[in-house]
Amino acid sequence: MNNVLIIAPHMDDEVLGCGGAIAKHVAYGDKVSVIIIAHRAYLHSFNPNLNDREKTHALKAKKLLGYHDLIFLDLPDERLDAALQEIIIPMEKYLFKIKPGTVYIPFEGDNNQDHRAVFNAVRVVLRPSVSPFLDNIYMYEVPSSTDQSPPTLNSVFLPNFYIDIKPFMKKKLKAIGCYKTEMRKYPHPRSQEALKVLAQKRGIEIGFECAEAFMSLRGKWR
Repeated sequence: MNNVLIIAPHMDDEVLGCGGAIAKHVAYGDKVSVIIIAHRAYLHSFNPNLNDREKTHALKAKKLLGYHDLIFLDLPDERLDAALQEIIIPMEKYLFKIKPGTVYIPFEGDNNQDHRAVFNAVRVVLRPSVSPFLDNIYMYEVPSSTDQSPPTLNSVFLPNFYIDIKPFMKKKLKAIGCYKTEMRKYPHPRSQEALKVLAQKRGIEIGFECAEAFMSLRGKWR
């Protein structure tokens, strides 16, 4: 059994980027934990009632995917880049509590400033000198964020690791469907149809029918 940690800036990022991988890890008997860093702001304003509604969506997705633990840090949405220490301190606590062998983190060049902030914080937390138990780090893509980045050198997602999610594609689509307030109509990248098209495209790149694609930052063989 492997301890697996998914670090998501917002509620729904864990499913958009890693929903198939989560379901596959669970099916293989791994213990999967998800940490969601920020609460949800709507129209640049925090509404506790709407945020609580979003949390019920996250919990429904958790139940459907069947993973072990869901942790909310409830840091301020749209302001994670204001103080990286606010992410680093709680993440250090959970890193040593969970001691994951595999971690999934957002892509460093995402168009969303919160996603970039989370990457910059966790790159400190996950440095090799303090996480010898950590074997693998993968950056994931988030449709409607990664794909919206400008074509600059550090903003291009170049996958070098793929996970076959064909047996788990339906579960991923059902899980993202739990986030009713975040779903959009096709051809928006955050529609179920677009997610399926992306999975098929990523699969074609590696010879699978459906895949999730990642950038590997650290890999060990034990």
